[in-house]
Amino acid sequence: MGHPASALYEVMNRSTFCCRSGGRSVNSATITRSSRPSTEDSVLREHAARHGWSKKLTNEVKRSLKLLHALQDTPGAKIHASDVLELPRIGGTALSTLEILAAAGLLIDDRTLAVRHYFAKHTADLPPTMVSQLQAWLDVMIEGSRQAPRRRARHPQTAHLHILGMSPILRTWAETGRQSLAKVSRKDFVAALPTRGAHRNFAEQGFRSLFKVLKARKMIFTDPTRGLPITPVNATVPLPLDSEAIRKALNSPDSAVALAVALVAFHAVTSPQLAAMQLTDIRDGRLRLQDRTIPLAGPVPTRLTVYLDHRTTTWPATLNAHLFINRKTAPRTTPVSRNFPWIAAQLKPQALREDRILQKIHATGGDVRRICVLFGLSITAALRYANTLGHPDLASGHLHNSLDPDANH
Repeated sequence: MGHPASALYEVMNRSTFCCRSGGRSVNSATITRSSRPSTEDSVLREHAARHGWSKKLTNEVKRSLKLLHALQDTPGAKIHASDVLELPRIGGTALSTLEILAAAGLLIDDRTLAVRHYFAKHTADLPPTMVSQLQAWLDVMIEGSRQAPRRRARHPQTAHLHILGMSPILRTWAETGRQSLAKVSRKDFVAALPTRGAHRNFAEQGFRSLFKVLKARKMIFTDPTRGLPITPVNATVPLPLDSEAIRKALNSPDSAVALAVALVAFHAVTSPQLAAMQLTDIRDGRLRLQDRTIPLAGPVPTRLTVYLDHRTTTWPATLNAHLFINRKTAPRTTPVSRNFPWIAAQLKPQALREDRILQKIHATGGDVRRICVLFGLSITAALRYANTLGHPDLASGHLHNSLDPDANH
């Protein structure tokens, strides 16, 4: 198949496409003539049977594969993921088709990370030399480096936050005529930083990483951030949630919402832990999280039973071992996103978790050690909650707006 994905747009304009419902689609006769038997058929049948795919999804993928073969400039060549991602525009399905092509060994994964799109957007107006320096840094951040000094790849979200902090300063420097980062002095750097707040911290972290990489690659002469301390970010005071909002979510008719809220409200499970949780992590009335074993609070098993009944009835043949699944993840083995099911719950899991820990720190009279053991917190994190004991709005007896998790045991 031609590459990049723009080749698909060119093919879409050929006479084999016809207008239907305001969009473009491929003539079904052309698809049939252009298709050929391949290993994809057997891979599709086996994968669909193993993962409990519906007949509708299997047929959609089969049609998408035929569509891709009809559009190929070189029949039999591997298919680029960027072309597969264009299928929904012409009536195909992308995600499941990618799975089959990957399983058949016929996929070239040329998808671009979201952080690279974000980088391109925020560096579009910068001078070429500066962009080249920033690009070298981004490549090391995402891919790591095997040449001395060696460096491990960082999570894309880390690079995203660094770009967020640096981009206003880089834009200001470019507007004043600066073409390169090679001659940025310590004085220039300090003067450009925001006066305070999270954006100052993001900028300091980002430029420290940037100049360290550029210095190691001999793209600048001196590192203006060397030896400068990072400004600490002021910790916010954790606040209790409205107990009515929590009760409403706990009794939601959506069984996934009710169970997720119960696990966070009673056991302060984090959103990533919830998404990664396996069916086998809950057994014998206990939740197992890494090196911790937690007896389930009274309201949790009831909601767990309701959710598991719903899960078994809705997706009886799924192979997904994660506790929480949905329409998108049931046909595969991937976890749900961290937003599931919190959009439906209309609660933020971090705020709910803080409410739970806040309740426990006040109930124990500030027993930091117990909080660390119960919730897997560091001493520093636990002290953030312990420091609320003297807060006038959070003094003993003033947490009336929070749900007391232990009251339902």
